[in-house]
Amino acid sequence: MGQPHRYVDVAERRARLALRHRLAAGARAAGPEEVATSLVALHGTDPATVYLGVAARLADPVEAVPRTERALYEDRTLVRMHGMRHTVFVFPAELTAVVHASTGIAVAARARSQLIKDMAAAGAPDAAWLKEVEESALAALARRGQATAAELAEDEPRLREQFAYAPGKSYEGVHTVSSRLLRLLGVEGKVVRGRPLGSWTSTQFRWALAPAHPELDVADAQTDLLRRWLAACGPATEADLKWWTGWRVTEVRRALAAMGAQEVSLDEGTGYVVAGDTGPVAAPREPWAALLPALDPTAMGWQQRDWYLAPELRPALFDRSGNVGPTVWWNGRVVGGWAQRPDGEITWRLLDLENAGREAEPAVTEQARLLQDLLGPTRVTPRFRTPLEKELAA
Repeated sequence: MGQPHRYVDVAERRARLALRHRLAAGARAAGPEEVATSLVALHGTDPATVYLGVAARLADPVEAVPRTERALYEDRTLVRMHGMRHTVFVFPAELTAVVHASTGIAVAARARSQLIKDMAAAGAPDAAWLKEVEESALAALARRGQATAAELAEDEPRLREQFAYAPGKSYEGVHTVSSRLLRLLGVEGKVVRGRPLGSWTSTQFRWALAPAHPELDVADAQTDLLRRWLAACGPATEADLKWWTGWRVTEVRRALAAMGAQEVSLDEGTGYVVAGDTGPVAAPREPWAALLPALDPTAMGWQQRDWYLAPELRPALFDRSGNVGPTVWWNGRVVGGWAQRPDGEITWRLLDLENAGREAEPAVTEQARLLQDLLGPTRVTPRFRTPLEKELAA
């Protein structure tokens, strides 16, 4: 009869989160690259999330914005690209090949097939025509270095052509070739987001050719990505792993077996950690507070979240599509939310007073002050607004 799996309680899971996600005071990172490596991926759908997520984890957050900009657009040590669940993330540059092979290839094949199908249904030109436009656009991008879709259309006018999408349906619309094609090329790992048109909070990006990377075996890449994520986020359940990766359950199980993942017992059932990571992890010596941005990778890291986010807090902190807003953390659990008012003030509210009493308030107040100083005249409005954020910002 085998030995029973070691039980990892909620307190230890919160301790692992505090240390491995660089949130406890003694675990802060030295630079943006270290933050991204520790988390595996920074959620990039909302551009401000990347910068504020980095700042919350740096030992010295004062220069978080220019340092992150330099890593993204000058040193190219961080890359903004499509990743898991057809979502835009920021990854360490050395992970681009792993992400593309493990996740991008299958998604890209479906996306190209769907685009060709949509164009055919609208009576638009065929796949050969699309390939010709694609090659022309990539050549133009190579000449320009970085460009917007409008700039590329100056070199390749066929990018401006439009076709009807889902005619007769409630969601019908008109798509340009450029909008669909450039998104497809991003999923295929041929182009990445370049510098934004405005400030670091802008949602409008230029495009650039993706950095060259080797073609990896899909199964090997999936094993590598899952190993990195479990090292940062383990223990996690099979449901967590399937949700975060967006893979089929057979792919998750194959990767777990290939990496020799070890089982532990959680309140939710069986969890997994990387080999050799079953030993106990002590909590940080000092209590800690953090103000994390909307869509932060820690708040969005697991599908099953009760161990760090009480179910009764969700209606105030999430939108209807499941996107989390700005959150207040105390010792490894979400205890409230925050927002920025039009005058720049950072305001916050504790929702879980039982677990965040008087001791939490001065620590949260200090984190709010640091964040307000960091933002200065910049105003940040989450891309997906949540009930508490809208109320606090009013």
